[in-house]
Amino acid sequence: MLSINNLTYRIQGRELFEDASVVLPTGSKTGFVGKNGTGKTTLFHLIQEHIHPDAGGIELVKKARIGAVAQEAPAGNETVLDVVMSADKERTALMAEAETATDPDRIGEIYIRLADIDAYTAEARASSILKGLGFEQDRQNSPTHELSGGWRMRVALAGVLFSQPDLLLLDEPTNYLDLEGTLWLEKYLSTYPYTVFMISHDRDLLNKSVNSIIHLEHRKLTFYKGNYDTFESTRRMQMELNNKGREKSLDQIAHMQKFVDRFGASATKAKQAQARMKMIAKLKPPAAMFDEYSAPFTFPQPKTEQAMPMISLDGASAGYGDKTILRHINMRIDPGDRIALIGVNGNGKSTFAKLLAGDIKPMGGTFAKGKKLEIAHFAQHQMDKLKPEWTPFEHIVDIMPTDSESRRRSRLSQMGLTKSRMDTLAKNLSGGERARLLMGLITFSGPGMMILDEPTNHLDIDSRDALVHALNDYEGAVLIISHDRHLIEATCDTLWIAEGGTIRVLDEDLDSYQNSITSAKESKGGTKAERKANKQEAAAKRAEIAPIKSAIKDAETKIARLKREIDKIDAQLEDPKVYNGSPEQVIVLGKDKARFSNDLEATEEQWLALSAELETAESA
Repeated sequence: MLSINNLTYRIQGRELFEDASVVLPTGSKTGFVGKNGTGKTTLFHLIQEHIHPDAGGIELVKKARIGAVAQEAPAGNETVLDVVMSADKERTALMAEAETATDPDRIGEIYIRLADIDAYTAEARASSILKGLGFEQDRQNSPTHELSGGWRMRVALAGVLFSQPDLLLLDEPTNYLDLEGTLWLEKYLSTYPYTVFMISHDRDLLNKSVNSIIHLEHRKLTFYKGNYDTFESTRRMQMELNNKGREKSLDQIAHMQKFVDRFGASATKAKQAQARMKMIAKLKPPAAMFDEYSAPFTFPQPKTEQAMPMISLDGASAGYGDKTILRHINMRIDPGDRIALIGVNGNGKSTFAKLLAGDIKPMGGTFAKGKKLEIAHFAQHQMDKLKPEWTPFEHIVDIMPTDSESRRRSRLSQMGLTKSRMDTLAKNLSGGERARLLMGLITFSGPGMMILDEPTNHLDIDSRDALVHALNDYEGAVLIISHDRHLIEATCDTLWIAEGGTIRVLDEDLDSYQNSITSAKESKGGTKAERKANKQEAAAKRAEIAPIKSAIKDAETKIARLKREIDKIDAQLEDPKVYNGSPEQVIVLGKDKARFSNDLEATEEQWLALSAELETAESA
């Protein structure tokens, strides 16, 4: 389908591709991976001939149609459905010509071609794609100018999917999707009938939707068969074999060089020395293979210990102006909680995040928050808080006015910014670099809780892994809104869902939730009465096990608190200074430890009993 031959391309004197070559097979589903800023999007522009290479070339199968999501999303008076259907330009042109054509032969050709391209099922196909991306029927018939920017990008994505190009180019297609839309897209792409070339840093999407990977590294392109996990293991093996071969060659050279150094001047062994010198010249050890550097994330630990609950909501509601988005919220957040908030876009996830962060006030009910609780809120709109004409260094000076330059730069380094990027204007940083800077600034003072709304949208895979490690090291509470299942599964142990105008605990894991979504989209689910009965049965089961789950959570919270108390006492007993004081103090500490230990044992037994009870109830 696509051949890239000895491609070289420079931008502002920096070489993105150097003599790079790769072949993309027809019909393949290929993920395109590499560090942020290495040139992946630039290659897409080269393929579409928006720009031209400095050397080498790109060849496509003759008459192949290329499709990519438009950079400017539609925002006119046309309905969403009409915009998507108009993306198939051949069908649109033929339908218009059929209205005016008078030549019988041409009319016949038009209708034959319309039948060939399945034109008469176009509306149903377009509607199905839109539904998969989250558009219900009423929204499909609404004008695009009523949609937000994110929803308009979904319309643009639906349009290119509907047009079914021979080569489908997708650049981070899940950035504007929720988890449900991402699950649908995974399945759609895996069965797409033509060639897909997709830039993505979503590990799950790359594992489930593609059968090959092209890796951009050190200005070269390398093709691998298999999904992302296969690519990762194959590349790791190649690196090990390559580097072992390199070490072996270097050892050979060193051994021969010793002989030359020792006997090079000897008349009797001069010929042997010369022979070895020639062998050394011929031996060319392979270049060392190594991972490109990926900066870690570092989050300061909470500066104050929080009481329980940190946040409690009792019948709370939230919205904007006189429009209520969420009602009857009855939830609590404790220190150390790891919560993933999922749900279809438009159901109030970001509204809930803003309520917790204090960006909006509750419209009703009770919302209580610890007096000393500081919350760091990361969201895409928060990027606007960065000053585009300031460098990262100027941003950090603003919050470290009395510190030395070395301390300021050290703090920026902890955020993952290199020395050269510290002095680059914020507007010229990549999306990933701006995300790192913002996360570093909002967590600067050691908040007790972090709210992260789609934090991985601009991060490459290695940076996402670094974020996972940093979040797992962070001791405060975390609430994450994300379509990235790898991030959710690696950092969160509780699922909440925004659904039906409220927030509730989701009584299933992500796999079960995914299966329920897939099943719902694959079938009508029986009659209306059956669907209602199933829904009522599920609600009844949730109500039955809700008290057990609540008791388990209370037990887990108590276990964590007791362990912290025991650790504090152990730390005091390990300090030699405590034995220089009053003996009564040591006795009190010993009694407290015994009391906490007994309480811990009893609570753990309670937790085991409740867990067994929950398992029995869920399997009933």
